[in-house]
Amino acid sequence: MNRRQFEELVADALDTIPPELTAAMDNVVVLVDARHDTDPELLGLYEGVALTERTSSYGGELPDRITIYQDAILDVCDTEDDVVHEVAVTVVHEVAHHFGIAEATLHELGWG
Repeated sequence: MNRRQFEELVADALDTIPPELTAAMDNVVVLVDARHDTDPELLGLYEGVALTERTSSYGGELPDRITIYQDAILDVCDTEDDVVHEVAVTVVHEVAHHFGIAEATLHELGWG
């Protein structure tokens, strides 16, 4: 699967998130990269200050980053349907971190 096709899957996954939640997302960018530099098996990563942790002093910050790692996801998937599913799970998982949802809670909810 090439980069453009993978990026379209990420966009499709973002489109499944309810509009009221995507409207609440603030100062965040979603990116696709091949792999994480130091953890090549990582499927996705949220870097930033979760909405629940922002205070009145938050401002003028660079956007938070959600990175989805294409090669790592492709490594764990056998079929295109597997890729579609894993991208969707990974995108929702990382967006949830933007909203302040903890790793343990995501695993309990089946988004781990």
